[in-house]
Amino acid sequence: MSVSSLYAGSVIHRRLRPKTHSLKYRVFWLLADLDELSQLDTSLRLFGYNRFSLFGFYDRDHGDGSEMPLRRQVEAHLRQAGIEHGGPIRLLSMPRILGYVFNPISVYFCHRTDGTLSAILYEVNNTFGQRHNYLAPAGEGTIRQTSAKTLYVSPFNDMKMSYEFRVQPPGNAVAVAVDVLDPDGLMLSTALSGRKRDLSDGALLRLFFTFPLLTLKVIAGIHWEALQLWLKGMKISNRPPQPDRPVTIGTVIE
Repeated sequence: MSVSSLYAGSVIHRRLRPKTHSLKYRVFWLLADLDELSQLDTSLRLFGYNRFSLFGFYDRDHGDGSEMPLRRQVEAHLRQAGIEHGGPIRLLSMPRILGYVFNPISVYFCHRTDGTLSAILYEVNNTFGQRHNYLAPAGEGTIRQTSAKTLYVSPFNDMKMSYEFRVQPPGNAVAVAVDVLDPDGLMLSTALSGRKRDLSDGALLRLFFTFPLLTLKVIAGIHWEALQLWLKGMKISNRPPQPDRPVTIGTVIE
């Protein structure tokens, strides 16, 4: 029986300083067990793995963009960080729709061989073609982690910031909250949350009409919100070079 599933819900952002701004969008995600992708490709008519379909998943949309299987890439990061692994790795992200996708954040839930959660890897993309990973150990239940910011994301945020993650792992629901803090405290609060739906052709078709052209709307929404911030007088910060390492290691908040 497939573990992979769908989650439909929303994304919210709330900026506190120096200008207030908030947004909320309805979104859905695919939770894909990396070991099940080939099976999903053959069992679903509306889903394609590394091939064009109404909904699709391409390995090159994640990781380092190479042909190396995603599982091997994630396990290499876990091994280098000294984190126990070997069990399922499940990725929460938006799939391609009609061949296009942009994921501001994708979340890998990494398990030990006994099935317990050992770590979470957050894969962050900016609109400048850069990608970076934040990796931190995790336990069961609601998870709290922190990490220094190392990838330039919003042009209105500088680099002297840190992230605090709060995660409810996938079950009947999933939730990922990311607080962005600067030296003065909380500056930006973001969260995604969704309720589980079974993964089937019927469910995919319903989501296609409920969230038409979702992935195109994501990138359009990012630029629309950026325009509003600029019109409010927000200043653009300089973009530094991409981090020289692919992963920043975070820690657990006790």
